[in-house]
Amino acid sequence: MVPIHIHIPFANIRDYLDLLRRRKYDLEIYFPASVLNQLEPGDVARMRDTLDWGPSLSIHAPFMDLNPGAVDTMVRSATQMRFKQILNVAAVLKPRSVVFHAAYDRWRYAGKREVWLQNSMETWPRVMEAASAIDGLKVAVENVFDEDPEALRMLIERMNTPSFGFCFDTGHLNLFTKVAMEEWFRALGRHIVELHLHDNAGDEDSHAALGAGTVDFDRFFRLLRESKADPVYTLEAHDAADIEPSLERIRSFIERE
Repeated sequence: MVPIHIHIPFANIRDYLDLLRRRKYDLEIYFPASVLNQLEPGDVARMRDTLDWGPSLSIHAPFMDLNPGAVDTMVRSATQMRFKQILNVAAVLKPRSVVFHAAYDRWRYAGKREVWLQNSMETWPRVMEAASAIDGLKVAVENVFDEDPEALRMLIERMNTPSFGFCFDTGHLNLFTKVAMEEWFRALGRHIVELHLHDNAGDEDSHAALGAGTVDFDRFFRLLRESKADPVYTLEAHDAADIEPSLERIRSFIERE
């Protein structure tokens, strides 16, 4: 059976550990900056040891206020520090992938993708140098406010390594894209490393159960099959009650392949 990771913040693992263990969930663990500030030596290893059912793992990096392509060198430096911290965590957990926000926003950059891209290239080679020391690790950049795939395509192709790819977020696509889903797959389908699967009604990033909003998952999974991608599947529904119905729906799409 294809593993489907359940997104969970690091701070919530203890509260939900019995449920996670009973259902043997595979996990995407989110480490915000507030957690990275408080981690003591050994905390991550101790948490790893509590996951005694051997789940497949991925990691979501911190993103609030961070920008790997920032014009302000101090912001970029702070971002690089946080990214270094998360890769230290990855060295302990040895996940399949780490997901980052690339932070392109056409409004912030007045549509000047090259400015953002040039600054981003001060960050990502450093990330990949650290990531290369972790066996089998892939790095994925996620669509967030992106209205089209062009900025992420430029970055991924500039990096030009199979270990650096795309995390396709269905909820963010539904909120922000100005182009058809097919255009995203044409531009980035061959680079897909991970999926973030959640739904919304197109008005807020509600991280709802699959089928509770307006994301066209039939179309999405058909295009995914055509792309021949072999991603990490991650469910990002934020209500615990939505997990099982969403997993059933995801599995039904995967089984059509």
